[in-house]
Amino acid sequence: MDDLELFDTPIADAGDMTALLFRFLFNCIFVGVIILGLYYPKSRKREYFFTFALISVSIFFLIYLLGSVKIKVGFALGLFAIFGIIRYRTESMSVREMTYLFVIIAMSVINALAVTLSYGELVMTNLIFIAMTLLCERMPFIGSRLEKLVLYDRIDLIVPEKREELIEDLHKRLGINIVDIEIGAVDFLHDTAMLKVVYTDRQRTTNTVDKMLKFPKVNQ
Repeated sequence: MDDLELFDTPIADAGDMTALLFRFLFNCIFVGVIILGLYYPKSRKREYFFTFALISVSIFFLIYLLGSVKIKVGFALGLFAIFGIIRYRTESMSVREMTYLFVIIAMSVINALAVTLSYGELVMTNLIFIAMTLLCERMPFIGSRLEKLVLYDRIDLIVPEKREELIEDLHKRLGINIVDIEIGAVDFLHDTAMLKVVYTDRQRTTNTVDKMLKFPKVNQ
């Protein structure tokens, strides 16, 4: 009975230090599921694991310790606006990493700010975040298309009449399932052409799309 009563007790009624430690652990558990259980096994990017974990801790304590200031809603929305337009100078983040960052910030803000919710409501909210992230990651009926730039040395195959032969040659060399090919710059002096290869690969362990260089498109 005591456990059930605690589950339905508003968070604001707990002691200050106990509430701080308990809610921090609570936030770490659910954010950890997102980072370690859903994001990291697929991407294996240690730098983003480091970023997501520390941003979650920073946001949680920032929101929680300033929660007594009468700017709760505006403060939370301001943080979303600031972090929503983050662009790291060293390297641009992909859409997937930015989405995970936004989800982690949202969870940390909710876990720190929602003091009027019961533990049951807060658990349910976090579980919905996890379930939706898992669903979007594991949807079997949505295939991802990846892109790769290839500097190709057989320009005799880039003509429209030999398109099937071009696809077959690239498939043998790259070992990928090619969906489409776009021909970019052609260097007749060195007998090379820049190709953008669009492909699907179910065996890839990451959704990261190879960085694209912009090049003029040539009609076939």
